[in-house]
Amino acid sequence: MSRIGRMPVALPAGVTVDVKDGKMTVKGPKGTLEQDIDTRIAIAVENGHAVLTRANDSKELRAKHGLYRALLHNMVTGVTAGFSKGLVINGVGYKVAKQGNKIVLNVGYSHPVEFPESDGIKLDCPTQTEITVSGIDKVKVGQVAANIRSIREPEPYHGYGIRYKDEVIERKEGKTAGK
Repeated sequence: MSRIGRMPVALPAGVTVDVKDGKMTVKGPKGTLEQDIDTRIAIAVENGHAVLTRANDSKELRAKHGLYRALLHNMVTGVTAGFSKGLVINGVGYKVAKQGNKIVLNVGYSHPVEFPESDGIKLDCPTQTEITVSGIDKVKVGQVAANIRSIREPEPYHGYGIRYKDEVIERKEGKTAGK
Protein backbone atom coordinates (compact mmCIF):
# COMPACT_ATOMS: atom_id res chain seq x y z
CA MET A 1 0.00 0.00 0.00
CA SER A 2 1.03 3.56 -0.61
CA ARG A 3 2.04 5.24 2.64
CA ILE A 4 0.36 8.46 1.60
CA GLY A 5 -2.59 6.82 -0.13
CA ARG A 6 -3.66 4.70 2.82
CA MET A 7 -3.85 7.60 5.29
CA PRO A 8 -7.44 8.76 5.85
CA VAL A 9 -8.40 12.36 5.09
CA ALA A 10 -10.20 14.07 7.98
CA LEU A 11 -13.40 15.82 6.91
CA PRO A 12 -14.28 18.80 9.14
CA ALA A 13 -17.90 19.63 9.89
CA GLY A 14 -19.67 21.09 6.86
CA VAL A 15 -17.46 19.36 4.27
CA THR A 16 -18.93 16.73 1.95
CA VAL A 17 -17.19 14.50 -0.60
CA ASP A 18 -19.08 12.98 -3.55
CA VAL A 19 -17.82 10.80 -6.40
CA LYS A 20 -19.89 10.43 -9.59
CA ASP A 21 -18.88 9.46 -13.12
CA GLY A 22 -15.16 9.83 -12.51
CA LYS A 23 -15.45 13.25 -10.82
CA MET A 24 -14.62 13.93 -7.19
CA THR A 25 -16.55 16.91 -5.75
CA VAL A 26 -15.73 18.55 -2.41
CA LYS A 27 -18.16 21.10 -0.97
CA GLY A 28 -17.37 23.27 2.02
CA PRO A 29 -17.98 26.66 3.60
CA LYS A 30 -15.70 28.53 1.15
CA GLY A 31 -16.94 26.90 -2.06
CA THR A 32 -16.91 23.81 -4.25
CA LEU A 33 -13.99 22.12 -6.02
CA GLU A 34 -14.05 19.35 -8.64
CA GLN A 35 -11.34 16.95 -9.80
CA ASP A 36 -11.34 14.13 -12.35
CA ILE A 37 -10.44 10.80 -10.73
CA ASP A 38 -9.53 7.37 -12.06
CA THR A 39 -12.55 5.07 -11.79
CA ARG A 40 -10.34 2.30 -10.33
CA ILE A 41 -9.82 4.42 -7.18
CA ALA A 42 -12.76 4.23 -4.75
CA ILE A 43 -13.52 6.76 -2.02
CA ALA A 44 -15.45 5.71 1.08
CA VAL A 45 -16.64 8.28 3.64
CA GLU A 46 -17.03 6.91 7.16
CA ASN A 47 -16.84 8.43 10.66
CA GLY A 48 -15.81 11.87 9.40
CA HIS A 49 -12.92 10.51 7.34
CA ALA A 50 -12.48 9.74 3.64
CA VAL A 51 -10.50 6.61 2.79
CA LEU A 52 -9.19 5.87 -0.71
CA THR A 53 -8.75 2.29 -1.94
CA ARG A 54 -7.47 0.98 -5.26
CA ALA A 55 -8.71 -1.92 -7.37
CA ASN A 56 -5.33 -3.65 -7.92
CA ASP A 57 -1.62 -3.25 -7.27
CA SER A 58 -0.40 -2.17 -10.70
CA LYS A 59 2.46 0.33 -10.66
CA GLU A 60 0.36 3.01 -12.35
CA LEU A 61 -2.51 2.65 -9.87
CA ARG A 62 -0.17 2.63 -6.85
CA ALA A 63 1.17 6.01 -8.01
CA LYS A 64 -2.33 7.40 -8.56
CA HIS A 65 -3.46 6.19 -5.12
CA GLY A 66 -1.14 8.63 -3.33
CA LEU A 67 -1.77 11.36 -5.91
CA TYR A 68 -5.55 11.36 -5.48
CA ARG A 69 -5.27 11.23 -1.70
CA ALA A 70 -3.03 14.32 -1.78
CA LEU A 71 -5.40 16.09 -4.18
CA LEU A 72 -8.38 15.27 -1.94
CA HIS A 73 -6.53 16.58 1.12
CA ASN A 74 -5.67 19.83 -0.71
CA MET A 75 -9.29 20.22 -1.80
CA VAL A 76 -10.58 19.74 1.76
CA THR A 77 -8.04 22.26 3.07
CA GLY A 78 -9.00 24.70 0.31
CA VAL A 79 -12.76 24.67 0.98
CA THR A 80 -12.22 25.06 4.74
CA ALA A 81 -9.20 27.37 5.21
CA GLY A 82 -8.12 28.37 1.70
CA PHE A 83 -4.60 28.94 0.39
CA SER A 84 -2.51 32.07 0.05
CA LYS A 85 0.88 32.93 -1.38
CA GLY A 86 2.85 36.08 -0.64
CA LEU A 87 5.03 38.04 -3.05
CA VAL A 88 7.50 40.83 -2.26
CA ILE A 89 8.58 43.57 -4.66
CA ASN A 90 12.16 44.83 -4.26
CA GLY A 91 13.69 47.66 -6.26
CA VAL A 92 14.19 51.41 -6.39
CA GLY A 93 10.82 52.92 -7.27
CA TYR A 94 9.13 49.53 -7.62
CA LYS A 95 5.59 49.47 -6.18
CA VAL A 96 2.17 47.91 -6.56
CA ALA A 97 -1.35 49.26 -6.06
CA LYS A 98 -4.80 47.71 -6.22
CA GLN A 99 -7.29 49.40 -8.56
CA GLY A 100 -10.72 47.81 -8.62
CA ASN A 101 -10.35 44.13 -9.47
CA LYS A 102 -6.77 44.37 -10.75
CA ILE A 103 -3.33 45.24 -9.47
CA VAL A 104 -1.06 47.76 -11.18
CA LEU A 105 2.67 47.09 -10.95
CA ASN A 106 5.42 49.67 -11.51
CA VAL A 107 8.50 47.47 -11.77
CA GLY A 108 11.00 49.34 -13.92
CA TYR A 109 9.29 49.19 -17.30
CA SER A 110 8.37 52.31 -19.28
CA HIS A 111 4.71 51.59 -18.55
CA PRO A 112 2.73 50.22 -15.58
CA VAL A 113 1.77 46.54 -15.85
CA GLU A 114 -1.84 45.63 -15.05
CA PHE A 115 -2.70 42.16 -13.75
CA PRO A 116 -6.45 41.34 -13.38
CA GLU A 117 -8.02 39.01 -10.81
CA SER A 118 -9.27 35.74 -12.24
CA ASP A 119 -12.23 33.64 -11.12
CA GLY A 120 -11.73 32.21 -7.64
CA ILE A 121 -8.50 34.16 -7.05
CA LYS A 122 -8.28 37.29 -4.91
CA LEU A 123 -5.35 39.70 -5.18
CA ASP A 124 -4.56 42.01 -2.28
CA CYS A 125 -1.85 44.61 -1.61
CA PRO A 126 -1.29 45.12 2.14
CA THR A 127 1.62 47.51 1.44
CA GLN A 128 3.18 49.08 -1.67
CA THR A 129 5.75 46.30 -1.86
CA GLU A 130 3.66 43.21 -1.02
CA ILE A 131 1.11 41.17 -2.93
CA THR A 132 -1.07 38.41 -1.45
CA VAL A 133 -2.67 35.87 -3.80
CA SER A 134 -5.44 33.84 -2.13
CA GLY A 135 -8.13 31.37 -3.14
CA ILE A 136 -9.50 27.87 -2.53
CA ASP A 137 -7.70 26.06 -5.37
CA LYS A 138 -4.03 25.43 -4.51
CA VAL A 139 -3.01 24.96 -8.15
CA LYS A 140 -4.61 28.22 -9.33
CA VAL A 141 -3.13 30.20 -6.43
CA GLY A 142 0.36 28.90 -7.22
CA GLN A 143 -0.02 29.50 -10.97
CA VAL A 144 -1.24 33.09 -10.56
CA ALA A 145 1.61 33.81 -8.11
CA ALA A 146 4.10 32.38 -10.63
CA ASN A 147 2.59 34.49 -13.43
CA ILE A 148 2.95 37.65 -11.33
CA ARG A 149 6.54 36.72 -10.42
CA SER A 150 7.37 36.21 -14.11
CA ILE A 151 6.55 39.87 -14.84
CA ARG A 152 9.93 40.81 -13.30
CA GLU A 153 11.94 37.88 -11.98
CA PRO A 154 14.49 38.75 -9.29
CA GLU A 155 18.01 39.36 -10.55
CA PRO A 156 21.04 38.05 -8.62
CA TYR A 157 23.14 41.22 -8.26
CA HIS A 158 20.85 43.63 -6.40
CA GLY A 159 17.86 41.35 -5.81
CA TYR A 160 15.52 43.67 -7.75
CA GLY A 161 12.30 42.07 -8.95
CA ILE A 162 9.31 40.16 -7.65
CA ARG A 163 10.02 37.18 -5.39
CA TYR A 164 8.05 34.85 -3.14
CA LYS A 165 8.00 35.83 0.55
CA ASP A 166 9.89 32.72 1.62
CA GLU A 167 12.26 32.70 -1.38
CA VAL A 168 15.96 33.35 -0.85
CA ILE A 169 17.79 35.00 -3.74
CA GLU A 170 21.40 33.83 -4.06
CA ARG A 171 23.35 37.04 -4.52
CA LYS A 172 26.38 37.29 -6.81
CA GLU A 173 29.39 39.45 -6.28
CA GLY A 174 29.56 42.35 -8.73
CA LYS A 175 32.59 43.48 -10.72
CA THR A 176 35.61 44.59 -8.73
CA ALA A 177 37.77 47.53 -9.75
CA GLY A 178 41.21 46.81 -11.14
CA LYS A 179 43.72 46.37 -8.35
